[in-house]
Amino acid sequence: MVGDISEKDKMWCTRLPLFYPVARGLLTKAISRKVGLSPNFCRSAPSARRRFSTGPEANVCSWNLHSDHLELLYTGFCMRFDYVWLRDHCRSSSCYNTKTNQRSLDTASVELDIKPAQVRVDETNLYLTWPDSHMTRYGLEWLMQNCYEGRKQQLVQPRVLWNATLYKEADIPTVSFLDFLETNEGLRNFLESFLLYGIAFVEDVPGTREDTELVATRISHIRETIYGKMWDLTSDFSRADTAYTKLALDRHTDTTYFQEPCGLQLFHCLRHEGTGGRTLLVDGFYSADQVRQNSIEDFDLLCNMPLKHEFIEHVAGRNNHMVGIGPVLNVYPWNKELYMIRYNNYDRAVINTVPHDIVRRWYAAHRLLTNELRKPENELWVKLKPGKVLFVDNWRVLHGRESFTGYRQLCGCYIDRDDVLNAARLLGLKA
Repeated sequence: MVGDISEKDKMWCTRLPLFYPVARGLLTKAISRKVGLSPNFCRSAPSARRRFSTGPEANVCSWNLHSDHLELLYTGFCMRFDYVWLRDHCRSSSCYNTKTNQRSLDTASVELDIKPAQVRVDETNLYLTWPDSHMTRYGLEWLMQNCYEGRKQQLVQPRVLWNATLYKEADIPTVSFLDFLETNEGLRNFLESFLLYGIAFVEDVPGTREDTELVATRISHIRETIYGKMWDLTSDFSRADTAYTKLALDRHTDTTYFQEPCGLQLFHCLRHEGTGGRTLLVDGFYSADQVRQNSIEDFDLLCNMPLKHEFIEHVAGRNNHMVGIGPVLNVYPWNKELYMIRYNNYDRAVINTVPHDIVRRWYAAHRLLTNELRKPENELWVKLKPGKVLFVDNWRVLHGRESFTGYRQLCGCYIDRDDVLNAARLLGLKA
């Protein structure tokens, strides 16, 4: 009968509550291992240990005052904050201007050995009172979003790495010319694809230089360079650049000889009377990630050895000598996220920034990356034609072309990366 409880059931009802502390302890240990929590958390300074429960066990907040930093455990996640950092980032009206989102506090006025006089926590906030009686309040969620421990586990910009098969299987929709120009939804869809894959297309664009420029300025100002604002790429042998020939071009990124390579570029084939000329696209981040997985030593070497890239021309009245310096692979130091590849074997200058006892190792690492970039399965070939505008993330995707015959005219331009990312953020995308 329902309601009748056997002696065995009574025994389990009595014992089950006893298992809870054991299970909770095991869970805490698992969480500690996951976040790298020291076994001595909240033991090293017993007199400074505090615990505040917000109700549900998952939101228990514990904190510990150390000599130079505050240790905070919230929702099973361990965060550490230097006291100077906590004072510097105060969001009170006297320290931070919420209208301009700029700091008002003079950071140089903060004592480097500052410590809070009082610390307390409520359901959602951390409160710090400083020796001069100034109070700082931080939301616990805000601290989780901005602590170093959290940031090193997050990507600055989410992305999808691809080879040719993966990109084709994704079946990414293109955006029409009118939707791109006239609707925020069309622009947002375009930018979302571009941020994730490093390339995106706008279809049905009238085959004119003016309409191509209109597409470019929809998302950013055009970056004027030594090649001008909008440029035409034809077989013009008066320019000292292999791009202005009919020869095949191996995969590369552009303007590696700029101190900051151009962030984006677009191509629009206005006319081609001949054969060949397909465009090659390779996800440099995908290939670099293969190197990272197979040989972290080679990956690190490509991240740490700076090289010079150079462009020199003294033809047809044009006089330019550009030099850019930086490693082939560029990563954020706190999370090792790759954010730029600078790869152009045509424009790489004399290697005089790498010691003799390391340079052969660098060549081996560079060969490993090159082999990945040249794998046929990583090559996406696209035939550009009038009406189809291609945007390329020049910090990520390498481009090239096969040789061609006949007259071929491409127009395009370079675009500042900051402006594009700004447009994406304003439309609610993470960039």
